[in-house]
Amino acid sequence: MDKLFRIIEITAELAVEIASGPKEDHFHDFEELIIVSEGSLTHYIDFKVEVVTGPFACYISMGKMHRLEPHKDLRGWVIHLEAGNCLNRFTDLCRIINSEYHLDPVDYHTLRHLVNGLISMFDAQRNRNIPLENELKASQVSSFNNFLGILEKNFRNDAGVSFYANKMNMSERNLNLICRNNFRMSVTEIIETRKLIEAKRMLMYSDKTVSEIGYALGYNEKSYFTRVFHARMDITPSRYREMTRLIIS
Repeated sequence: MDKLFRIIEITAELAVEIASGPKEDHFHDFEELIIVSEGSLTHYIDFKVEVVTGPFACYISMGKMHRLEPHKDLRGWVIHLEAGNCLNRFTDLCRIINSEYHLDPVDYHTLRHLVNGLISMFDAQRNRNIPLENELKASQVSSFNNFLGILEKNFRNDAGVSFYANKMNMSERNLNLICRNNFRMSVTEIIETRKLIEAKRMLMYSDKTVSEIGYALGYNEKSYFTRVFHARMDITPSRYREMTRLIIS
């Protein structure tokens, strides 16, 4: 791909052209985001096939073998993004969203926050491709990326806003400002969301007790972990485990 960013509108003419063209699996050296506003398409990926009906958005990572067969009523957009450091963050967050989406039951409150964050990251990346008005914007982008890296290494610890602010040699206020500008969430909300995703994964797929899971995620008391989990999920960790395992079985 010879451009950092490319967007293509799926018109009636293009849908017919693609539908009548060769049907071959292929892969790209760039990331692809398909936004279906109306109509439908058949998508073959990872030896699976599904019919997608709008409104719908589909993310395809670089190197993923797939095939699209648009129906003639398909309308929407295709966005191509050149692979690079900025896309590592997109990919990581998409993986988290995908894992969260496939939990049962789905916590749509958490999904909404994560998707809003992904949209913010796209918007921030678009702004970064516009000449910066001042050095402050560039500094905030760099600091936010640094925060995400530190978070991924430390979210299992009993670490709050002050820990991350100290790690980044800045005040808690400035770190919260940077997070809200780039992710539309406070530092605490981002930390809790990351912990919650891991907690639900461990409740579903590990044999650790609730106390052990809470301790592994930096909660020194089972009661505190349970309160935090219940406040976000409106259900206790034990009951969440019972319900999800009952559904799976």
